[in-house]
Amino acid sequence: MKTYPCLRLCRSNQEECLTWSLIFEGCLSSVGVGLRQRKRDYNRSRFTESGVMSKRSLRVHRDYIEKAKQSVRRNRFATQRDLAADMGLSRDTISKFLNGKVVDNENFQEICRKLGLDFQEIADFETDSNNDDCVGDIADPVADETESKVSHYVERPPIEDRCYQTVLQPGSLIRIKAPKQMGKSALITQILSRTQTNGYKAIILNLSLADGKVLQDLDYFLKWFCSFVSRKLELPYQNLSEYWEDGLGSNYSCSLYFEEYLLENIDFPVVLALDEVDLLFPYPHIAEDFFKFLRFCHEEAKKTEIWKKLRLIISYSTEVYIPLDIYHSPFNVGEQISLPEFTPPQLKEFAREQGVNLESEEIEKLMNLIGGHPSLLQIAVSRLKRQDITFENLLEMAATEAGIYTDRLRTHLGYLKENPLLSQAMKAAVRTPDPIRLESKLAYQLESLGLVRLEGNDCRIACDLYRQYFRDRL
Repeated sequence: MKTYPCLRLCRSNQEECLTWSLIFEGCLSSVGVGLRQRKRDYNRSRFTESGVMSKRSLRVHRDYIEKAKQSVRRNRFATQRDLAADMGLSRDTISKFLNGKVVDNENFQEICRKLGLDFQEIADFETDSNNDDCVGDIADPVADETESKVSHYVERPPIEDRCYQTVLQPGSLIRIKAPKQMGKSALITQILSRTQTNGYKAIILNLSLADGKVLQDLDYFLKWFCSFVSRKLELPYQNLSEYWEDGLGSNYSCSLYFEEYLLENIDFPVVLALDEVDLLFPYPHIAEDFFKFLRFCHEEAKKTEIWKKLRLIISYSTEVYIPLDIYHSPFNVGEQISLPEFTPPQLKEFAREQGVNLESEEIEKLMNLIGGHPSLLQIAVSRLKRQDITFENLLEMAATEAGIYTDRLRTHLGYLKENPLLSQAMKAAVRTPDPIRLESKLAYQLESLGLVRLEGNDCRIACDLYRQYFRDRL
């Protein structure tokens, strides 16, 4: 039998034994670290080969969270809110990114570019991106304890009052439609905040959390959906299989779970907000039946007492371009809300609340450049507040690679180049000052990105910033 030096030494000299054991332990630790790193490298390469865009959400790996936070300070952002404002994202998205929680794939990559991080290096490709419980909140030295979770909210009357009145009605359904980053999530937050003061339970589910595995199968998706709602209602775990029967179908099983378990075990109204439901449009095998279920929930509340506890809010970025039976669609019932762009007075109020006073002439010039788009305005106001750029330079450089919108513009350009038909449609739109008629689906997709505005059956470029930038690059 072979013996090892460290074992022989243990018998004769305890001090030398300890030394050898520490060396041995260090070797094992190094091997372990190396193996973990090689596993991450493998998963990274495997992910790259399968396509970056195939994964709908990403998180920062635990080992790189501190590096991510340091990059915020290195880029001279004092707080999360400053970074969020500069990028036109919500503070909640930035907070999730810096705490190793899942965020939308596109937002993840955009934040990495802004902070000078290699997203493939810091992304966690091993952990289930649908499970946010594996990483807890970590104390954040970048966070400002005095700041609110959202930037100042500018009301767009009478939209808010309509929403507040509607959501108090049993079984109500509110549909909020607007291009990306126009304030849909902020409006939902306002509505839910108001309902909570009335004793309602508020639940918000952003469909960007549904990863590729969840979206492969309707049955899996509905079980994921039910589990999410159950958890948010803080109900005891109940085995879904008790309500799921193959012979009854997925939608009916889902309705049983809601009626006989979720709604049966609460004595308060619940508002369920589903944000970005248009992310399901490319998955008709999921979307058609799930939207049928949402319509069923709304209709059932008209005749069944227990379903009156449920109120629904759905938000989406574009017209529905998938075929849906009008009698089973949630998109032609309930209260429809279309979010308009800010007016000049609202733009002035928005800037003033953040400490930036704009003259009437400056407001006019800014409106000519970016329209009343809240997200683009937030980026401009944030930079003006930091006083590291003059108003004149901001306008002059806006559509260039050195301008304040470069990250946003590059993200749009990258997406367009990955979708040739969409790129050609955008190219045609930027080359004419007049409204242009595009194939319906392409027009809806460009509208959802906020790149065009629909005018009847035609569309035109949303703002001069996009016309200047894409005219030279498409």
